[in-house]
Amino acid sequence: MLMVAALVIAGFQLIRVQGVDAAGLSARADAQRTSTQTLVANRGAITDVTGKKMAFTLQAKALTFQPQAVKADLVKAREANPAAPTPADRIQQIAVGVHDVLGPAAPVAKLVQAMSADTTFTYLARGVDPALATQITESFPEVGAERQDIRQYPTGRTGANMIGGTGWDGHGLLGLEGSMDATLAGTDGTRTVEVGSDGAVIPGSTRDEQPAQDGDTIQLTFDADAQYQVQEMTQRAKDLSGAKHASVVVMDTKGKIVAMANDGTFDPGTETGTAPAAALGNPSVTTPFEPGSVAKIVTAAAAIEYGVTTPEEVLDIPAGITMGGATVRDAWGHGDVKYTTTGVFGKSSNIGTLVLAQRVGADRFSDMVSRFGLGQLTNVGLPGETAGSVPPQSQWSGSTFANLPIGQGLSMSLLQMTGMYQAIANGGVRIPPRVVAATVDASGNRTETPEPEGVRVVSEQTASTVKDMFRAVVQDEPNQERGTGVAAGIDGYQVSGKTGTAQQVDPKCGCYSNSQYNITFAGMVPADNPKYVIGIMLDAPERSTDGKPGASAAPLFHDIASWLLLRNRVPLSSGPTPVMPFVKE
Repeated sequence: MLMVAALVIAGFQLIRVQGVDAAGLSARADAQRTSTQTLVANRGAITDVTGKKMAFTLQAKALTFQPQAVKADLVKAREANPAAPTPADRIQQIAVGVHDVLGPAAPVAKLVQAMSADTTFTYLARGVDPALATQITESFPEVGAERQDIRQYPTGRTGANMIGGTGWDGHGLLGLEGSMDATLAGTDGTRTVEVGSDGAVIPGSTRDEQPAQDGDTIQLTFDADAQYQVQEMTQRAKDLSGAKHASVVVMDTKGKIVAMANDGTFDPGTETGTAPAAALGNPSVTTPFEPGSVAKIVTAAAAIEYGVTTPEEVLDIPAGITMGGATVRDAWGHGDVKYTTTGVFGKSSNIGTLVLAQRVGADRFSDMVSRFGLGQLTNVGLPGETAGSVPPQSQWSGSTFANLPIGQGLSMSLLQMTGMYQAIANGGVRIPPRVVAATVDASGNRTETPEPEGVRVVSEQTASTVKDMFRAVVQDEPNQERGTGVAAGIDGYQVSGKTGTAQQVDPKCGCYSNSQYNITFAGMVPADNPKYVIGIMLDAPERSTDGKPGASAAPLFHDIASWLLLRNRVPLSSGPTPVMPFVKE
């Protein structure tokens, strides 16, 4: 009877297992032996315009350890075999072995501390060469290894303010690495396999594989050599001038970034997590400032475009001018004088500029500011971009129109400032700047970045007239015919540009400082056939960028432009710049 009862029970159990619960048990068994693996996509590279790699990824390993589980296993092993090492002795052996392979990067004491911690999981080392990781895990089975990609930056600090850096997880944190992370990272794939009780993959069990889509390579608009040279010259100019900071933007006449440099940048390969916050940024894009007389190009363009003056017109310039209750004077004292319109900008006369601005009128001036892109994002693609600040015309006070035409009371980024001169160099059409030339997918398919739609700022004739007129800034003639930016001149090439000096706001009083200034310069070269547009900003310099007395950014423009012209074998100008009269006696 007992045997019959047992057989009946067994029969019912077989019916339940093979019939009633068959589907559920089968699913549970399948789930126990099925594993979904992640197929990690390879991160795309970042190259300069020539294809030189400035950022790329190497595959590496991170060494892992499970302190609580390993300690429990070691205790059990010692209970079964008293001759087995104690947990402390085994941990010491592992630490010494890992240190012997990795060297100073893995101190024994630090490893022992990590492996002795009362935690379930810890990392022992990151960025380990795969071959070394295999050597360690084969010698010490208690140590695990998982894939960890290492981002390499072979050009170091060069272009780091634009390229940015990645975090420990391989995803972008700064610069283009951050803003274009989705493009660079690609999409991970998956693969389903069956594993045995020991965790090994059962051969032939792979199914439902979705391949990873590797990230795109990004090609930039500048070449690493030019970027390096401009960075070096920018840092040297900052040091010689005693400025708090220095920034430079170089672009071609179609808005492509040729170089963008700031002092005190960082190496993304070693300093992403340790560099000072100021070094990690990109002030050329993110930091607005009042530009000073460089912005007089807006008034000049409006005055010529609307036909309220000509370069040769002689203007009556008083000793001072009062607008909206504010009296404005020139940087040098003078009585009533007569300047040509060209002389007004060559000598950087505030009074003369405001005389012309009054002729233009507030409405047309405000419209011209907008056409030049001020107060608007350029959408260059670099993170943290500022639009600057331009007060709406409806909020202008009586003195606002006495400040804006001379570059005070509004702010802009260095990129925006350089873009104003790009518009003039490009025949009056402003083309939004860009730093990405193209993307190339994992299959080698190349997609060019389209040139943004241009904005007609002024007519081609007006642009030509303003460009020629601003050559007076580097004019070096005796008496009163000397421009404010003579040091920017280059033998054999015509240069057109403008100096700028703007009072900084003193945070203590909320008023303009009489001792701290933004010193700027923007210009184009060669003026008779522009190839490059260069913008410079110095934060409170004590001297010129060549170390001589007098705060001026013109020498730095000379150095950068000269290097670019020589390096790229740009033909000399067709002739010397004609002498332009400034003063009418």
